[in-house]
Amino acid sequence: MPRPLHSFDPPDRFVAGTVGEPGERAFFLQARDGQRVVSVSLEKQQVQVLAERVEGLLDEVVRRSAGTAPVPAAAPLDTDDVAPLETPLTEEFRVGTMALGWDDDNERIVIEAHEVMEGEDEVPELDADPDDGPACLRVRMSGSMARAFVKRARSVVSAGRPPCPFCNLPLDPSGHICPRANGYRR
Repeated sequence: MPRPLHSFDPPDRFVAGTVGEPGERAFFLQARDGQRVVSVSLEKQQVQVLAERVEGLLDEVVRRSAGTAPVPAAAPLDTDDVAPLETPLTEEFRVGTMALGWDDDNERIVIEAHEVMEGEDEVPELDADPDDGPACLRVRMSGSMARAFVKRARSVVSAGRPPCPFCNLPLDPSGHICPRANGYRR
C-alpha cells in the first residue's frame, strides 16, 4: 500500500495553530488548498524549532544570493493570518520527523512533516517518494508566505502560559510551585 502523501504546491494557506486552553493546548500544522484541508498534530517545541529553522534558511538564501532571491527580510504586512484553524479539525497523523529545504529551480521553501513511526530514527530524504513509508505532509511555498508562517508560529508559541521569572517553568493561573523559591507559591 503506498504511503499517504499530502502535497501542497503552493497551498492557499499554511499555518501553525492550537486548540485548547494554555497549559492544555494541542498544536497543529494545517495546509489548505481550495476545499482540501490537511491537519497534523505536533509538539509545541516542534513548532518553535520549525519556525526558527525556516527563518534561518530564508536568511541564508538571502545572504547567499546577495539579496537577489525573492525572499523578503520580514513578513509582508498584508500577509498577517490571525484566523483560527479550519474546522472540522481532523488530525491526519502525529508528526515525528521534519525536513526542510530550498528549491532553487522554483525559488520555494519545502517543508516536510513525516508521521511518527515506531523504531524509526531515520529522517526520510526530502522529495523521496518510497512506496512504503510514513505518511507525509509536503508544503512548497514562496519566501513571503514562509515569513508569514514564521511570524504566526512564533505568535502561537508565545501565546501560552507566561514563564516564571525565577525558574522559567510555565506559570499556571492557579499558582506555581517554584523550585527556585524552595517550593513556595508565586
